[in-house]
Amino acid sequence: MLDNHQHTAAQAERRLERSVAAALRVIAAAHVERQAPPISAARRCLSEVYGATRLARRLEQERRTA
Repeated sequence: MLDNHQHTAAQAERRLERSVAAALRVIAAAHVERQAPPISAARRCLSEVYGATRLARRLEQERRTA
């Protein structure tokens, strides 16, 4: 009975290790993809547009309240 429990625990541990390893591979791939020049440039551009839009909204609100 004890051997069966140890065997089951060992199997569960191996499944967990494989699951963690798979998750780490996915994270690493996503990180590499996000750092790729076209994606990085697109993210930077979107960030600039978002910042400019927020600034324009804030200035418009300030004009309305002034």
